[in-house]
Amino acid sequence: MKRICLVILFFLQPAFAGDFPRTIKAFPGKKPKIDAVLDPGEWADAVQFHSDRKWIPTFTRTTSPKDLSVKGWVKHDGKRLYFAFDVTDDVLYGIDTPRWLPDENPKAHELTQDGFPWFGDEMELLINASNEWKGDEGARGDGSSWQMVVNLTKSRLGGVGKGGLLEGEPRKSDSAWNTYRKWIETGAMEAAAKVKPGGKGYIIEWAINFDPCLEVSPGKFYSTAMGDRKMGLNIALGDLDEKERGKGNFGNLHHEDWFAGTPKLRTNMNQWGTLWIISKKP
Repeated sequence: MKRICLVILFFLQPAFAGDFPRTIKAFPGKKPKIDAVLDPGEWADAVQFHSDRKWIPTFTRTTSPKDLSVKGWVKHDGKRLYFAFDVTDDVLYGIDTPRWLPDENPKAHELTQDGFPWFGDEMELLINASNEWKGDEGARGDGSSWQMVVNLTKSRLGGVGKGGLLEGEPRKSDSAWNTYRKWIETGAMEAAAKVKPGGKGYIIEWAINFDPCLEVSPGKFYSTAMGDRKMGLNIALGDLDEKERGKGNFGNLHHEDWFAGTPKLRTNMNQWGTLWIISKKP
């Protein structure tokens, strides 16, 4: 009876206590070329991860890796944090399909605060460098915590039709919007996205400057001199197909799978997983 009670109490507890139980480590490695081409050996010194059944669906559950899946890599070179994503996607929005718009927002493709930067096939990174939060707050939109987007078919620097970086959330905040835009335009954050040869997916390579994008405390940015550092992390993989395939979902999105969190609260920092930046090679 005691064992049964303990099991019941365990399941009554929250699944996480401000720290979703998923972790990725970033070790030192060589600087990659940010061109959305995975050159042989370029990411051999990085930690690899991949989407699986433990990733959390917001909309229609992904049941086949041929429909949607991602293989990822992460590392740093002491100045920048690097991610690469090899996405498998059976239907590419705006390439295999018309560039249809959601009923919720006819301005979805405007590169303004009224647009939907994530509307399309895309990846999102959410990092809480400070590893601090209050209650259910989301990213603040500055170096301490942010949420940014790489879309396959639109970008701040290339416009609609060319993939790359876009401002993320909270995009309605003027301060966040201006910060994100400055990072993109100055190269403090850099990314490239390209369709894979033969289609059926795409490659993203993404670079993030420690300064100004990883602010561990006010005015202080991560450096390897600080040693190993724990930061909040979430990753989103978004998928649009034909409009009818997302019927019943917001914006007719087909899939949106997340590294951490629950379907409705995954952008709250207290539901993110963990990124450990390891200062020295093992």
